[in-house]
Parts: sequence; C-alpha cells; structure tokens
Amino acid sequence: MTTAELAGITIADLIPHRGRMVLIDDILEVDCSHALTASVMSASYPLVDGQGIEPLIMIELAAQTAGVCNGWDRIKTKGIDSEQMGWLVGVKRAHFYIDRIPLGSRVVTRSDNSHSYGNLREVASVLHLDDKLIGEVTLQLYQA
Repeated sequence: MTTAELAGITIADLIPHRGRMVLIDDILEVDCSHALTASVMSASYPLVDGQGIEPLIMIELAAQTAGVCNGWDRIKTKGIDSEQMGWLVGVKRAHFYIDRIPLGSRVVTRSDNSHSYGNLREVASVLHLDDKLIGEVTLQLYQA
C-alpha cells in the first residue's frame, strides 16, 4: 500500500463497524494478505474498568485489522462500490500476556491471512504495546 493508493479510502470503506465500535485509529500497512493497524486505548471502548481495558478486546482488534486487509482485497478486486458484508468470526486460539491494557496506550496489531479458501480465511494476529508482545490471536473468518 502506498499513501496514494489509500488516499480517498477510509476505515469505513474497509470495515462495517461504525461509531464507538471502530477501534482502529490508523492503518499503517495494508495489502491483500495482511494489515498493520494502530489503536489508542480509549475509555469509550467496551470492556473498560477502573484498571484499564480487559485483554479480551484484543480479539476485536485482531478481527478489525483482519477486516482492513480483507476489505482492501474486496476493493482491489471488486471496486470501492462493491457490497460490504461483515464476516462471521470464530476464535481458534487466543493468548494474552497482559492483565489490563492501560488507557491512552497505543496498541499495534498485525493480522495476516495465513490460509485462504474462497470465502474462508484463517488469520494469525499479533498485538504489541510499544515493543512488548501482549497477545496472539488466531481467527477463522467466513463470509456468506
């Protein structure tokens, strides 16, 4: 992805989420096989408590980052005006290495399509806080 390629394409063009459920702030890289995103942990996120954000939020960060990649693939192959449908997501595996994610911190998520079979994807994701690995998530995605 170059800045010129992404110009005019918004996060809303890539994923079906709206309002406070959009957890991605920046797209750092994207192509048809992976995406790298950044998210600043906000008090408006779900799963917030007095000590930060529960690590379960990493599953949604991984899923939305996978959505950026697969949304990019849809736009590149079918066009910007193609029908945007969500994916059914199953969690195959999730490992969290932090008890709470601090509010205001920046989490970088990388999601890679490790397997692709038509409308089925397996996605491997890693999440970092600064240079520290805080989570690994494997998702299975299906689009009807």
